[in-house]
Amino acid sequence: MAENIKKCPECGSINVTWDEQRGEVFCNDCGTVIEEQQVDTSQELQGSFDSGEKKGRGGAPMSMQKFDKGLTTNVGEISDIYKLDSGSTRKFLRLKKWQERVSTSIERNLRLAMAELRRVASFLNLPSVVRDEASRIYNFVLQRGLVRGRSMESVIAACIYAACRSYNIPRTLDEISAASDVERKEIGRTYRFIIRKLGIKVTPSSPKDYINRFASVLKLSPKTQNEALKILRKAEGSELTSGRGPAGIAAAGLYVAALLNNEKKTQREVADVAGITEVTIRNRYKELLDKLDLEEKLKIKEAETKLEKAKRDKE
Repeated sequence: MAENIKKCPECGSINVTWDEQRGEVFCNDCGTVIEEQQVDTSQELQGSFDSGEKKGRGGAPMSMQKFDKGLTTNVGEISDIYKLDSGSTRKFLRLKKWQERVSTSIERNLRLAMAELRRVASFLNLPSVVRDEASRIYNFVLQRGLVRGRSMESVIAACIYAACRSYNIPRTLDEISAASDVERKEIGRTYRFIIRKLGIKVTPSSPKDYINRFASVLKLSPKTQNEALKILRKAEGSELTSGRGPAGIAAAGLYVAALLNNEKKTQREVADVAGITEVTIRNRYKELLDKLDLEEKLKIKEAETKLEKAKRDKE
């Protein structure tokens, strides 16, 4: 490939090199990348490209979501082993038993923990990058012996919450608690312990992060979403968001925006989507009306709605 390139477009040099690993042709004199090609480095290819043989994969790519990163060969599942004849079944059951005996306690812990992590992450519909980050955090926690005295489920839930916070994926403690069957207080306690010990820096959750997801579930229009974001910006300026749960403020902002745009939703509907109580919605709603002078706007909107309705009835 390098032989077809006569010179570098920047310096005019013909001293160029083809890097197979990066898939780049670059100039040795000025360092300009002259040509780039995408190279698949996630999986190994076996077989010859020139022989015309089918290109076979050397295995699945490594994944942090598997206890062995996908590199260990397992003897087989019990359901598959029992499908064999009696002689082979006894042989493979012995092999499987010895494989479990020679595995370390960390490997056994990771096998169970990664299965639990995949289950909870699947329930929460989390992207792969968040799952990998949660797996990485759990590996750090396990290697440093920080899981002692704590249930595996609570540590996994705390690692998932930390990963969500790191990538600004809005998931509340209540949602993770419902997915993992671990108490909210226990997840919060373990989460604070982990970030303190590992020195993880996470930004505080913002109510604006929840708007898109809540609005999508409630089937609210983009106009209402934008109105809710404006209300939250004003609330931040008035320091209404400090010391209050971000999900509650976001839900109240959406509720007010929906009323202003004639997309009425009940407090129960909004509370159920946000995973909070109606009392929280009412309290945050009153605070927004009082501090941001939104009560007058709502009254005007209600009057306009009644007027329009009266006109339609006359027609």
